[in-house]
Amino acid sequence: MSVLLPNMADFDTIYELDEEEERVVSEEHLARYCPEPVVMRGAGHITVFGLSNKFDAEFPSVLTGKVAPEEFKTTMGRVNACLKKNLPVNVKWLLCGCLCCCCTVGCSLWPVICLNKRTRRSIQKLLEWENNRLYHKLGLHWKLSKRKCESSNMMEYVILIEFLPKYPIFRPD
Repeated sequence: MSVLLPNMADFDTIYELDEEEERVVSEEHLARYCPEPVVMRGAGHITVFGLSNKFDAEFPSVLTGKVAPEEFKTTMGRVNACLKKNLPVNVKWLLCGCLCCCCTVGCSLWPVICLNKRTRRSIQKLLEWENNRLYHKLGLHWKLSKRKCESSNMMEYVILIEFLPKYPIFRPD
């Protein structure tokens, strides 16, 4: 019985890859093994400048085995608490700004825009804290992202839960 073996002279040879080839290999590897991100859309009844007043805390089945449902609900509870604290103030300023818009030539809407930006930043900081505390260790990355609505041409803010790629440890540096 004969077994075909590769040329044994090339067995111990180490080949160098160009940086471009390494990047292509790693991008192909990452694209192949990372599932699509989970999109958590706003579930509230009030939306101010694309930011909903509540996100659904229902555990998506895609995350089963990746994160505990209790941790997921805790994180969504923190995000919803931040929205519950900040968005009613934004709505009041929006109504006030709309009433005074003719007299102030639109300048009365600036407080709403600034408050909405502050709310987005506080949610982004909260998600970054959660990522550093727990989710990066589990191979997940949460972020607030702007997406086009499915039903209209308007934009909305959603929470994206991305899967971090697992780097191959069997390849030498």
